Amino acid sequence: MTKSDQNQVVRSLPLVVGTLAGCLLLANRLLTPDLTSAQSRSDALGVIVSAVLILTGLLWQQVQPRPPEQVDLIGEEGFELAPDLPNALKTELAWASHLLLTNTVTRSLIVWYDGKVLLRRGILPAKREVTPGSILQRVLDKQAPVYLVALKVYPGRIEFDYLPENTQGVICQPLGKQGVMILGANAPRSYTRQDETWIGAIAAKLEHTLEGGEERGERGEKAEGRRQEAEGGKAKS
Repeated sequence: MTKSDQNQVVRSLPLVVGTLAGCLLLANRLLTPDLTSAQSRSDALGVIVSAVLILTGLLWQQVQPRPPEQVDLIGEEGFELAPDLPNALKTELAWASHLLLTNTVTRSLIVWYDGKVLLRRGILPAKREVTPGSILQRVLDKQAPVYLVALKVYPGRIEFDYLPENTQGVICQPLGKQGVMILGANAPRSYTRQDETWIGAIAAKLEHTLEGGEERGERGEKAEGRRQEAEGGKAKS
């Protein structure tokens, strides 16, 4: 018996005991036509106790709902980084993905930026390419995360064919105007508010690094262009 099954048995115990006790009291009253005043008081007390047990069981069912069912995602464990990334960026992507995979319910993670996949980690399907669909495009346009709490109920789930086919929940977290971080979970409704805050903070750090790297790349291209022009001028002279 799993831990969740044990918890369910404990939550159901007051309801079962209260119902059983109430039925026994009713049977006792029907089978005993002549009751003394003391027996009547005992029956009344028993009814109160049974009602309290039943009410407690019903409240426990609402206050302590069953945790969402987890599944084994279909795919292979993997860790892939784009080969042309600077070493510092590779290190930061590895650090961020490790934190998310070990401290949240995330089981599959993809970082897509400027039209290409920078990182894939966790349980991964065979498909590597990411083609932004309507949901991803909305995240990029509005610069706001989208949390699909139960992916199977959303018609737009077909665009996430680069995640395991039985992914249960998805968060799409923007990385500025050019990128998005896609996180897949193995259970529906499993990300908490604290998880979402944590994911947003890590995404902000990655966004800052990626935009800084892009600016450094543009400065490097300009510097290289000036160097080539200078060398061309010297050659002519």
